[in-house]
Amino acid sequence: MAEMLVTTTELIPGHDYEIIGEVFGLTTQSKNVFSNIGAGLKNVVGGEIKAYTSMLHDSREKAIARLRDEAAAKGADAVVMMRFDSGAIGGDMQSVAAYGTAVKYLN
Repeated sequence: MAEMLVTTTELIPGHDYEIIGEVFGLTTQSKNVFSNIGAGLKNVVGGEIKAYTSMLHDSREKAIARLRDEAAAKGADAVVMMRFDSGAIGGDMQSVAAYGTAVKYLN
């Protein structure tokens, strides 16, 4: 089976579909103490904090995978209007939510 289409657009060219409902994929991640120390030092001199960039990238990938799983469990063929939301929890945790509308193809 091909990977489920997840798109930020409302329309999927060549497909008519019915709306199943909203779906979500959530994850909360934290870096280890050594990454936090490195981030603190980088904060003094400036520049990209690669450990946190990597953590956010991985978090988005996990959130999308969970979004696909929830959509598949509801019988969806695709997810439209996908968006991300994120926020800090405490000083060293980051929560990422992927959300969108699960749809079922009519044709």
